[in-house]
Amino acid sequence: MSGLLDGYDAVLLDLDGTVVRGTESVPEAPDVVNELRQAGQAVQFITNNASRSPDEVARHLTALGVRTTPEEVVTSGQTAVALLATQLPAGGAVLVVGTEALVAAVRSVGLQPVTAAAQRPAAVVQGHSPDTGWARLAEACLAIRGGAIWVACNVDPTLPTERGLLPGNGAMVAALRAATDQEPTVAGKPARPLLDTAVERIGARCPLVVGDRLDTDIAGARAAGLDSLLVLSGVADATAVLAAPPEQRPGYLGADLRVLRRSLTETLIQARPGWRVELAKGGLLLHGDGVSGDPLDALRALCAAWWVEHSGPVQVHAGDGAAATVLDMVGL
Repeated sequence: MSGLLDGYDAVLLDLDGTVVRGTESVPEAPDVVNELRQAGQAVQFITNNASRSPDEVARHLTALGVRTTPEEVVTSGQTAVALLATQLPAGGAVLVVGTEALVAAVRSVGLQPVTAAAQRPAAVVQGHSPDTGWARLAEACLAIRGGAIWVACNVDPTLPTERGLLPGNGAMVAALRAATDQEPTVAGKPARPLLDTAVERIGARCPLVVGDRLDTDIAGARAAGLDSLLVLSGVADATAVLAAPPEQRPGYLGADLRVLRRSLTETLIQARPGWRVELAKGGLLLHGDGVSGDPLDALRALCAAWWVEHSGPVQVHAGDGAAATVLDMVGL
């Protein structure tokens, strides 16, 4: 665990798509996290998913082989209710769209969870729940239209699971946006509070953020001025990475958490040995000038070349057989 982590005093790990997929773990993720700890690295789990409490998340991770305490978990639900506590008087009514974990979080900061607009809530807090239905959304709609503060724990449109990508909290937030013509305050990534809480909790000076989403994990890291590693084990794919706008660009790139066993220079997005990139044919032309052990070196080189002066989608062409093979492997 020397390499990539040299110079970093903590690792802030996203959960869904990075460490876990639903009830299962990402391959070898528990082993890698345990190796990080054995190497003396401070670890915090930072999740936009507000469906479970830190206690529940810690139990889930422990069951998957990563012994975790609630103090090592920061959720967007915690951040959302902390935000509401600064805006509402003690005992203020909050209509909860979410799980019992979010209800408990509201109570933990001295606010009163309610379920109906007729109870005159001063705020609506919305987090992911697989049981959210029209009836609760309708109550939230009425409350928001009536002037209630609206805080969304996160706006991730999808949720990585063992079955694939499923609707996330952002999909439900979109329904209320359409019904209210209002925009919520967002508590989770890419907003800073979630990351700031994790950094302050462990007193980190130079943490590394690791996640699978460009628009939340990486954008959040950049907004907080932190270095970031994108893993392709969840939402982001090669096409999305190459097209990423400046505010969503990671410094490092890997297939999954196993990349943390490698060195910093091997994962950096920059020109890579064995690959040459030209701006040509209305896009990028990739040449395989040598043997590379990691197909993602080609993607790192492509990003480095494209990001110098460009952003957005781009066609990538193979300049030879080696390039054609690796482009197929990485999905370009």
